[in-house]
Amino acid sequence: MRHPLDIVAMFAALWLLASMMLDALTPKELTAIMIGVAIGPAIVITAVFYYLRCPRTDFAVMFAALWLISDIAIAFVSPAQLPHFLIVLGFLPALLVGIVLHWRTFTSPQRGDVRLRSNPGEGPQHSATP
Repeated sequence: MRHPLDIVAMFAALWLLASMMLDALTPKELTAIMIGVAIGPAIVITAVFYYLRCPRTDFAVMFAALWLISDIAIAFVSPAQLPHFLIVLGFLPALLVGIVLHWRTFTSPQRGDVRLRSNPGEGPQHSATP
């Protein structure tokens, strides 16, 4: 069982780590405090969905959307123009999730049937003998 205090500690550490890493990558005018305020709501929403045991695919899509929203929020808060690679970095999770979902759709046995399972052992079991 996921204890709420463990989730709070884990996401607070991720929030602090992300703020400091983005502070090192962004212009000097944009401080870690400004970045922390911009990405704070996304971290809290992500932690709530993690606590609610959101399915893996839904969690990935939600995380990618919140990451993009946080990137836009950082661009709004920044007094200086952000480097172009940070803009691309904001779109990267959404692009990766889209590629994975597209790949699973077109490689499934029944075209258009995604069949994403949270646990690989779920679903019908096939016997070893024909």
